[in-house]
Amino acid sequence: MKITPWQPPSDQPAIADLQGRLAATRWSDEVAADWTYGTAQQPLRELVAHWQSGYDWAGADARLRALPHFRAEIDGFGIHFLHFKGRGPSPRALLLMNGWPSSFVEYGKLAAMLADPAGHGGTEDDAFDVVIPALPGFGYSDRPTRPNQVDAVDLFHRLMTEGLGYPTFIASGTDIGAGVATRMALKYPASLLAIHISALTDPPLTAASAPLNDAERAYQQRVQKWRDDDGAYQHLQSTRPQTPAYALNDSPVGLASWILEKFKLWSDAGPNLFDAFPMDMLIDNLNLYWSTQTIASSMRYYYEARHFRAPLQPGQRVTVPTAITMWPHDLVVGPRDWAERFYNVRQYSVQPHGGHFPAWERPDLYAQELRKLAASL
Repeated sequence: MKITPWQPPSDQPAIADLQGRLAATRWSDEVAADWTYGTAQQPLRELVAHWQSGYDWAGADARLRALPHFRAEIDGFGIHFLHFKGRGPSPRALLLMNGWPSSFVEYGKLAAMLADPAGHGGTEDDAFDVVIPALPGFGYSDRPTRPNQVDAVDLFHRLMTEGLGYPTFIASGTDIGAGVATRMALKYPASLLAIHISALTDPPLTAASAPLNDAERAYQQRVQKWRDDDGAYQHLQSTRPQTPAYALNDSPVGLASWILEKFKLWSDAGPNLFDAFPMDMLIDNLNLYWSTQTIASSMRYYYEARHFRAPLQPGQRVTVPTAITMWPHDLVVGPRDWAERFYNVRQYSVQPHGGHFPAWERPDLYAQELRKLAASL
């Protein structure tokens, strides 16, 4: 395995092309000014206007280049990751994984808190070595060129153990990242000190399983309601991801609309999206998908999870110590009883604030939960 320091490329012609596309946007009409039909036009117009003429490209490039970027070549497949070395006597290794449609941009505040806790309300003993990889087909990681080419579980495990020399580590993730952490705990339990997740994998129930209690039945009803009301994107991306990919890869406003809706509806943003997520942060994240042309490959992740991932077997269970942090404005909050059917739950909480992007929304609470987990080990 080869690991090298790396810097993202700067492409001025691509920026000029993007600004031209933004200026030439053919806007759709709308019949409702709120978010009931989907992305509201007014905040989208505000974001696009800032992207076109108010966004500081030099400042964004400086923010990007200040980060500790690396590339790993694992059997010919390239993985991009950030590696923040902890400031403390014995930092614990932490694999930190985002979901969709997020990126390492979401971790801008959290990573500093975890790597340098003494500078952010903690002590040096709380320090982590923080590794934030990009999923295959996301951001600066390579895009798979054939179906089911690689598995993030194997790539990230090899990155941590073989590439970076961490024989054991904690894995934390939200959304897709939580699924990777779960499957890693199933496949490589000896390498995992613990996992910390904010989304639950459903247990493989059988006729012999204990009957569901009231909280579990209510949870399943909430999940079904979410699928009916808000899950269209997931169904599309897991069945026909290539069809919308052409439009989203060609139109920056289309891409922004597709992603902005999720930051609004899945978060604790309140009435004004930009109070919780500054425009520059949202555009930094959009630029990763736009400049790398990875919206198509990121959506194909859903298709491959549905069509190629082996189903869980009856009796299969995560034995690795598990901490679960639920955020009240995330997609669906799972109860502890449901989690304990499948996970070795050592720590469970429902936080007072936060949603699907907690590393940005409430990094203080996220860091607190990880420190609590590490201390318990």
